[in-house]
Amino acid sequence: MELAEAKLKFIEAWGKLGSEWGINRTMAQVHALLLVSPEALTTEEVMAELSISRGNANMTLRDLIDWGLVEKQHKTGERKEYFYAEKDTWIIARRVAEERKKRELDPVIKILGQLSEVKGDEKDPAFKAFNSSVININKLANNVNKTLETMLKAEENWFFGAIFKIFKK
Repeated sequence: MELAEAKLKFIEAWGKLGSEWGINRTMAQVHALLLVSPEALTTEEVMAELSISRGNANMTLRDLIDWGLVEKQHKTGERKEYFYAEKDTWIIARRVAEERKKRELDPVIKILGQLSEVKGDEKDPAFKAFNSSVININKLANNVNKTLETMLKAEENWFFGAIFKIFKK
């Protein structure tokens, strides 16, 4: 397989993986393109490589910047903006986890906390079922949150060492 074909295959696979993780397919493809590019690319280069519109490219690059996965760079003497993706996979994983925690897990934990305080008749089967479910889901969400917080604070070697110990047991 030639490099050009492998690059396209990687971009497609990263796009598919991203969409399965709840990330926009085009966003994942632009990220993949920037990951495998040795130099920062302009919006026009991204558009040409992926055959996407300027609006789509601009919106996607802005989203990638918001997620902390891409940074905007300027070259001396040029007016064009260049975009560069972080290449360290551990940093990428941490940034994605932080962003997904902020967007998805934190709001759910907040709502579950509020729902845990609902008052009702302890003898009512509907209240008991509701309360029990909310409490159990709240415990799970908080445990996931603690695990995620540990991962985000951890160094790469420590984290993977801890994971391997869990699977050895």
